[in-house]
Amino acid sequence: MNGEVTFTLGELAEVLSARLVGDPDLPITGVGSLASAGPGDLSHLSSPTYRDQLADTRAGAVILAERDLDGRDGAALVVANPYLTYARATRLFAREPALDAGVHPSAVIAGSAVIGADVRIGAGAVVGEGSRIGDGVWIHPNAVVGAECEVGEGGRIMANAVLYDRVRLGPRCVIHSGAVIGSDGFGFTPAEDGRLEAIAQLGGVSIGADVSIGACSAIDRGALDDTVIEDGVKIDNQVQIGHNCRIGAHSVICGCVGIVGSTRIGRHVVLAGGVGVGGDGPIEICDRAVVSGMTHVSASITEPGLYSGGVLHGPSRQWKRNALRFNRLDELSRRVARLEKALGRLD
Repeated sequence: MNGEVTFTLGELAEVLSARLVGDPDLPITGVGSLASAGPGDLSHLSSPTYRDQLADTRAGAVILAERDLDGRDGAALVVANPYLTYARATRLFAREPALDAGVHPSAVIAGSAVIGADVRIGAGAVVGEGSRIGDGVWIHPNAVVGAECEVGEGGRIMANAVLYDRVRLGPRCVIHSGAVIGSDGFGFTPAEDGRLEAIAQLGGVSIGADVSIGACSAIDRGALDDTVIEDGVKIDNQVQIGHNCRIGAHSVICGCVGIVGSTRIGRHVVLAGGVGVGGDGPIEICDRAVVSGMTHVSASITEPGLYSGGVLHGPSRQWKRNALRFNRLDELSRRVARLEKALGRLD
């Protein structure tokens, strides 16, 4: 239930390019699940798992496919892709975190910074020297935009997010709270006496349009050239992307993924939760590869498809026995080879 925005069902049908079944004047004030929606809510059916709930839902209208219409007695919006239409509907009712218009008196804006039209900057926020903030950008309280940064029009920098110097964001990017963009890459080399000496990270971070970066994620600046995140990439919470990586357009990086520096990831790649990418030498992952959760990618992936490598859980005693057997695989392999050789002599 949204309570602030109201559409008629006819208006929604037009905006969402849906075929309307039912009363076009029905008021819709929010979006809900089939189980929890009320008479003023719009719901959706996009998986056969929930089809049994269709007959009992109290939702005022349901987004569904033509094949499911016979199970619906009330109003409906009929579309080819119910889940995509549901996603678009949610944005019509979404309430953005509030931020007062203008620049808060406690914000610190460098004299050489260029601030566009209709920009909102919250309490305690900082914009550094030479930075350019595009039209319609919102910078929430205590966020920091360093020197010589660019934030494209319509962007959102949420509270306590940090852009180090020389970070460039394309239009309509969203940087969630606690994210740190442009911190030093992890570069050190041993000196003659064994101490580790830092390698200055002289590059920046270049991020395309419509990129979302989740809370508490970190993207390191490049050592010499920029770390690059292309258009439309979606990065979940607590993701680490090392220096000089390149993430291809419209890829999805799920929570707790770690990517070693200099990795090249193609377009439309999915790295599921907890994936680790790192091995000997730079790794490349081709377009449209999908890597399932907790997989360790230790070498390049050159063909699109689904890749898995995580260790599955099981009852503890069984898992421990299997772990011991795994450690004996080399020995068992040699024994099998000897047996096969012996059997061959018998033949």
